[in-house]
Amino acid sequence: MAKVLGLGGLFFKSADPAATRDWYNRVLGIAGDEWGAFFTPDLAAAHPGAGTVFSPFSAETDYFAPSDKEFMFNLMVDDLDGMLAQAAAAGVEPVKLFPDEGNGRFAHLMDPEGRKIELWEPKPYQP
Repeated sequence: MAKVLGLGGLFFKSADPAATRDWYNRVLGIAGDEWGAFFTPDLAAAHPGAGTVFSPFSAETDYFAPSDKEFMFNLMVDDLDGMLAQAAAAGVEPVKLFPDEGNGRFAHLMDPEGRKIELWEPKPYQP
């Protein structure tokens, strides 16, 4: 049987794509061009425990709040504290911080168009 290898891309509509690209570059360091940013698998592979999660949530979940979107981005980061400091320097504060969990550390931010971003610093996988 053929298998899905992971997330091949994340594509979304934006009222102002250039400003949105600029925000993601300034706040999260995601540099790209008009086509977007390209992440190679070796970046995640260098961090044991990192991977792609595909998970439908209940339509009634409030986990994505305060966003009213039907989705949330989860971005793997190598240094959550450093990423939060970088975001704060750009004037962006987290809407939620989480205690350390078995699979890593998490924080939530909102982008300027109301999309929730979950930042995840993975811990090495322990079966």
